[in-house]
Amino acid sequence: MLTHPENKYQPFQIVNLNDRQWPNVIQQHAPAWCSVDMRDGNQALIDPMTIEQKRFFFKLLTEIGFKEIEVGFPAASQVDYDFIRELIEHNAIPSDVTIQVLTQAREDIIQKTFQALTGVPRAVVHVYNATAPVFRDVVFKVDKLGCKNIAANAARLIRSEMKRRPETEWIFEYSPETFCFTELDFSLENCEAVIDVMQPTLDNKMIVNLPTTVEVSTPNVFADQIEWFCRKISRRESLIISVHPHNDRGTAVATAELALLAGAQRIEGTLFGNGERTGNVDIFNLAMNLYSSGVNPHLNFSNIDEIVQKVTACTQLPLHPRHPYAGELVYTAFSGSHQDAIKKGFAARKECERKYWEVPYLPIDPSDIGRNYEAVIRLNSQSGKGGVAYILEEQGVILPRGIQIEFSRIVQSVADQSQKEISKDMVWQLFQETYLFPPAPFELLDVHVEDEQENMKLDAAIRTPEGIQHIQGRSNGPLAAYVEACSSLGLHFDIVDYHEHARSSGARSDAFAYVEILFQNKRLFGVGRHANILKASLLAVVCAMNRGVGDQLISFERNFERKKEIC
Repeated sequence: MLTHPENKYQPFQIVNLNDRQWPNVIQQHAPAWCSVDMRDGNQALIDPMTIEQKRFFFKLLTEIGFKEIEVGFPAASQVDYDFIRELIEHNAIPSDVTIQVLTQAREDIIQKTFQALTGVPRAVVHVYNATAPVFRDVVFKVDKLGCKNIAANAARLIRSEMKRRPETEWIFEYSPETFCFTELDFSLENCEAVIDVMQPTLDNKMIVNLPTTVEVSTPNVFADQIEWFCRKISRRESLIISVHPHNDRGTAVATAELALLAGAQRIEGTLFGNGERTGNVDIFNLAMNLYSSGVNPHLNFSNIDEIVQKVTACTQLPLHPRHPYAGELVYTAFSGSHQDAIKKGFAARKECERKYWEVPYLPIDPSDIGRNYEAVIRLNSQSGKGGVAYILEEQGVILPRGIQIEFSRIVQSVADQSQKEISKDMVWQLFQETYLFPPAPFELLDVHVEDEQENMKLDAAIRTPEGIQHIQGRSNGPLAAYVEACSSLGLHFDIVDYHEHARSSGARSDAFAYVEILFQNKRLFGVGRHANILKASLLAVVCAMNRGVGDQLISFERNFERKKEIC
């Protein structure tokens, strides 16, 4: 790369528009959408779509809700021509959908385009010619007048062909192809010449499409260009101002959004941004941005995974896992702080139903586009206690904070050693390994509790390293009685904290009990699971005692296969 790129590249000139209004505008409704997947997107594919794939893709676009679909460039591709004829001859175009075709501003190509459209109920004929200085001087070698005549003459021929076919409802569209880096005055002059030919009216509007054929400026500059153009163009009320952004600078979505604020009414783009070079504007991204702001985009992405599967099958282009809204990982948190915030956000929604969606790090509810919550939190070495707790809650386990902290460190240790993602099954297995099947010098074999006026009497049989021992204790509760009974064996500990809950609703549900004990000058956590809550609480205490013996936990990885058999 150059040390002084300014010697080779120059910044794009801003627009003299000191009283610009678009920064104060709020987008309150969806634009008209036109999918160009089957033309602009298709020509960018290594292997263009077959007729069968086009048929499949067209059906998908109509199911999503597109009302305008550019179906091809019939004069440039026999597959496009044949597909358009198939649509027309088989009455395969829904009554509320308008197909669009592209043509260059050349007589032979325009004639063949109309041949392809014979018998179509309604269609947009989209003609274009490049207008920027580098194209006028280098590519076509015409001056401004010659460039303007190309556009006006094409418009005259198209208008004549339309009049010869009154059975079709025609819509005319013109693109000064390189609008974004054409002199604004000349863009205006060129479009006015076409408007003078077509004579659009309020009842018969014309589309003026202003492309960022190659992105050359920041989105705010393009918005200024659009606002300037909308102010200056004649017959504004008889025009539909459309934009067709490409993504060379990686800002096509922002360019389109700001263009809408500046006066554009229509967007041409593709699903997921496929197109030449870095692609077209991503209509899905745009639509979901509107949706997340409370604006109905009038496009249905309720089953996004199915849509992604169908699109990638036709284009043979994979979708990036971090693609906005649709990527496999965009609703997944690995970061511990993110996981904790998401967990708390979901908990808050359960406690109090809120009118608006407000969950940290999730701009929309994944279920709105057919995603479930199972993939929202996944674990690796970057994860924390919130993610671990969230995953265990799916198993009906609600960990107190102390155990959350301890167990998350255990999970993180395994993740650090493996340097891989820890699956939900492995988390559950590790939880059982750590708390439900700990090393067992102590084992509770039997227990019986009786009320004795103000106290409880507890009789228990416990296996110890020295053999089975029968112990008794009395106190104001079963746990305190158990502590008293264990003291007879020389096992002295105190219960610091205790929690319990049912795993699920229903009479046959397991109960979980969690204890924190102070044993041999160590704070230890234990978990017990049993249909009887008393038995669960005592098992939790035994678990904590066992985990303290030897001050060492069994390695999860070493015992993983053995514990799978147990489970």
